[in-house]
Amino acid sequence: MMGGSDHGSPASDQTAIPCTLMRGGTSKGPFFLGRDLPVDVPTRDRVLLATMGSPDARQIDGIGGADPLTSKVGIVSRSTRPDADLEFLFAQVSVDRAQVDTTPNCGNMLAAAVPFAVEEGLIRPNGETTTVRVLTVNTGLLADITVQTPDGRMTYAGDCHIDGVPGAHAPVAIHFLNTAGSVCKALLPTGHVIDDIDGISVTCIDNGMPVVILGATAVGKTGYESCDDLDADLAFKRRLEELRIRAGQMMGLENVAHRVVPKITLVAPPSHGGAISTRTFIPHVCHGSIGVLGAVSVATACVLPGSMPAALAVLPASTPMRLAVEHPSGEFTVDLDVVMGPDGPEVKRAALLRTARKLLKGHAFVPAAIWPGR
Repeated sequence: MMGGSDHGSPASDQTAIPCTLMRGGTSKGPFFLGRDLPVDVPTRDRVLLATMGSPDARQIDGIGGADPLTSKVGIVSRSTRPDADLEFLFAQVSVDRAQVDTTPNCGNMLAAAVPFAVEEGLIRPNGETTTVRVLTVNTGLLADITVQTPDGRMTYAGDCHIDGVPGAHAPVAIHFLNTAGSVCKALLPTGHVIDDIDGISVTCIDNGMPVVILGATAVGKTGYESCDDLDADLAFKRRLEELRIRAGQMMGLENVAHRVVPKITLVAPPSHGGAISTRTFIPHVCHGSIGVLGAVSVATACVLPGSMPAALAVLPASTPMRLAVEHPSGEFTVDLDVVMGPDGPEVKRAALLRTARKLLKGHAFVPAAIWPGR
């Protein structure tokens, strides 16, 4: 890609845009170099919608996977800031709506940003491992990401297994530097460790991802149901959405009816030796696992005295804590160090392991009528 982009020719009514399909954690989607996409946001969003095939429940006219976890886009550029090497913009493309949301981060897709950058020549490997500081443009969060680069090349083979992904792969270590208040500007956006919404106790937290946490039993569930069973209960999901909209206002996010944040997470006591059991909605479909930064926010809430999930969580004695957040397809381990400072809880460290893999490289095609290219 360093030699320039091939955006089709006047003889074609399709614009060709270089991209690489990447899996990052338990998500996947096309990755683009920032320079290969339109500069103005409305045109860029139309291009992304056309690329993924939205709005359409099957995304049949695009490369999206007809699921929120596979309707994601990563956009990567060299950073112009002195405190970062790369800039990563995440886009959640709605499956059945003409909507592109760049409000939240996605830690799973973030795991593929450095491998993509190495493949594209934006980053030069510097040893057996290469550590890169990445700025997530969505929220300004910084992360140090370490990938495996033996013999000066990106390597995907390894023995790291993450639940929700078949097989084992090379680890991608992510150390978040400033997650607290990523979107809501405060770890506890409402100013309280616990709030009441229509008689239901919730904890609203933003340690990388705004999440509203409530006990599953408070809404008539056990917290151990399958995703299919939860998604089939439409009355229950309507009630969750009402709670989410109310919580969004309390968290300073205004009207969130057409936004993907905050997420809603139901919690229950752990059932497989972890710290807490979760069922997360993103926001209208039950997540097959849990998002990276959503897991960080839930784990953080578990260690806050007086929070809603603290009463259900089983915490390890070690410091920093290694918390296993249980989800429908396994567990997600978060290394966390939270201390009580003079102004409330302070997150000293949040780190985790993911994996990533390059799946396909080529061009995405969109109608030239949407964007004729540069």
